[in-house]
Amino acid sequence: MTVSCKIARALISVSDKSGLVELAKTLATGGVEILSTGGSAQKLRDAGIPVTEVGDYTGFPEMMDGRVKTLHPKVHGGLLQVRDNAKHQAEAAQHGIPPIDLVVVNLYPFRETVARGADFDTCIENIDIGGPAMVRSAAKNHAFVTILTSPAQYDEVIAEMKANDGSTTLAFRKTCAAAAYAHTASYDAAVSGWFAQQLDQEYPDTMTVSVNLRQSLRYGENPHQTAAFYVNENPRIGVATAIQIQGKELSYNNINDTDAAFELVSAFTDTPAIAIIKHANPCGVATGPDLLTAYTRAFACDSVSAFGGIIACNRPLDGKTAAEITKIFSEVIIAPDIDDEAREIIAAKKNLRVLLTKTMPDPYASGRFMKTVAGGLLVQSRDNQILDRANLKCVTKRQPTEAEMADMIFAFTVAKHVKSNTIVYAKDLATVGIGAGQMSRVDSARIAARKAEDAAKVMGLAEPLTKGCVAASDAFFPFADGLMSAIEAGATCVIQPGGSIRDEDVIKAADDNGIAMVMTGIRHFYH
Repeated sequence: MTVSCKIARALISVSDKSGLVELAKTLATGGVEILSTGGSAQKLRDAGIPVTEVGDYTGFPEMMDGRVKTLHPKVHGGLLQVRDNAKHQAEAAQHGIPPIDLVVVNLYPFRETVARGADFDTCIENIDIGGPAMVRSAAKNHAFVTILTSPAQYDEVIAEMKANDGSTTLAFRKTCAAAAYAHTASYDAAVSGWFAQQLDQEYPDTMTVSVNLRQSLRYGENPHQTAAFYVNENPRIGVATAIQIQGKELSYNNINDTDAAFELVSAFTDTPAIAIIKHANPCGVATGPDLLTAYTRAFACDSVSAFGGIIACNRPLDGKTAAEITKIFSEVIIAPDIDDEAREIIAAKKNLRVLLTKTMPDPYASGRFMKTVAGGLLVQSRDNQILDRANLKCVTKRQPTEAEMADMIFAFTVAKHVKSNTIVYAKDLATVGIGAGQMSRVDSARIAARKAEDAAKVMGLAEPLTKGCVAASDAFFPFADGLMSAIEAGATCVIQPGGSIRDEDVIKAADDNGIAMVMTGIRHFYH
């Protein structure tokens, strides 16, 4: 296999013309013959660069509104001929097909066309055919042909040619070929995904997913695991779109926990809110008239677990809140923005990672959630269910007060983001005890109560804040024992989905103890 291949002839056909003139000038200066099409050719001519139209080269004009222009044997024969195959070379000579050594192609802007809301026919016309065909031909014959699919590669190929007397190395061509196939695969994934949407196929027979490498990570959940962070083509606002302004490199666990924290805090849109996360579960969540109040109340829920946690804000981080946060060690802060005072305070903690998103995600937006299992993917719609107060049903003799109802809605919103089984105790729009991820709902209720008792001791309180609180359960109580644990902790109101065959027993236990119970009809399992 040829190691170094001289570039004598290049074919250029691009939609994104960034850096095109600079690349073409370098090629022309090096004596490379340039073939091109349509707008690309015109841009090169306007820059004074010698160029031959593909139609003149093939002797066949563009036709069918440009649908057919590069789909020609003289193009693909030039790309696919094996240079050291005597039969290929004889056939190329017989039919007058010279080799093409470099292909510079990026495809019709299909994604951009869809994103701007174009109609069906316009989207169809922006599905590239000739471009992917040339890319694949060139990539297949990478033993002799160099294929570029992104302006980001232009400086690389120029440096490569300068270092190799106008040639490219096999290693470079292989790298370009791999990128080319990834490029066309991603493009086809976008088209197939769009088509499935047009046909209302939420779960098509074949689902193609395209993601781009954001960064390689030092390791995964544990040091013996490798890991990397990939981002969707159109990522949801959050950790995937955030800009890191300071701190150490993010780890696998940092990214996972930060995503959980930001998704939780984004659920509160009308008031400042703070979530403190540890191992993907909240150890404190609160709202308040300002971020500082929200933070101090969230921190009070479990100040021990908060050490080394992830902090998410739904408002720009201010100086007073930053000063309070930096009193203990935290791994990450994520917020939509940060003011100058907070930036200066945070800068003193050089290892503290700070991520800014500029805006908040829509908590009710649709989308898909994917989780890997051995040999496959589980795919489901996002849990974006809106808790409509009008649909809440009080099933007990005692009715909740307005303050209790507000606390229950707050607690149930938090419970949605805590690993199942979960019980969340809340008072005055702040968590006062969280029990997460237990096999038994009774255990979750007891753990949350114990956490509240520990917090009371830290704060020097005579009794835990669960006295007079509300309790939220992410799923129904299968028996009354879980409810009784919440009552023992001090809960006066409970919000839960309902739907157990023993609902009547649970309701009776609530009535017997004089507490209010509201059923939502919505379950929030989170595994």
